[in-house]
Amino acid sequence: MTSPLPELDPLDAYALWSSNYPAHAHNPVMMAEERAMLALMPEVLRGRQVLDAGCGSGRYLLHALRRGASRVTGVDLSPAMLERAREALGDYPDTAHVDLRQGDLAALPLPGAMADLTVCGLTIGHLEALAPALGELRRATRPGGRILCSDVHPIGHALGWQRDFRAGGQRYAVRHTRHLYSHWHAACATLGLAIERVEEPMLDPADIPVGAHFDPMALELPVAIVFQLRRIA
Repeated sequence: MTSPLPELDPLDAYALWSSNYPAHAHNPVMMAEERAMLALMPEVLRGRQVLDAGCGSGRYLLHALRRGASRVTGVDLSPAMLERAREALGDYPDTAHVDLRQGDLAALPLPGAMADLTVCGLTIGHLEALAPALGELRRATRPGGRILCSDVHPIGHALGWQRDFRAGGQRYAVRHTRHLYSHWHAACATLGLAIERVEEPMLDPADIPVGAHFDPMALELPVAIVFQLRRIA
């Protein structure tokens, strides 16, 4: 059995990982997750304000801009990852409508009801408590607005999978908390969020590099869970 990797706090992990973290899906799990998220994201966002909470290197901010969003706001706890987002968005032709801020997902530095669409990709599992983060996503989204959230599928945690990366010639894992579907259902019911759709994307074998070492069970099970939520009021 493979020994668990050294596990780091998210802020420490992304300080190490940021130097080679691109602004696009760069591993098979992210590719599967992103296909599901983009299928739920409106094709046309012209005139819309989009918030990416836990924006990382800015991949969903770029997708929102490509779909015509009039303003995008990214919030991330990691200054190093925000710098990567600034680099990625600096290449975009029009950066006048981009706002990047450092902040905690459980205490967003934003006014209420400011986003037509809120995105939170593969971030919420870094928090031990689900409800406070969902409450902040709801607060920042206008009534009737949509929230797209993804996380590593909880089944992976049961199989011992870790969110790992390599830095300085060593492999590390990022601390991750398993949030079951029942946890999401209970939190959304309490907060006034309607669960409209749930997707459980699986790996595409074509995304797996030749010679990659991975658990073969990953081809038989979902690797991510994706929620389309709506703020009821």
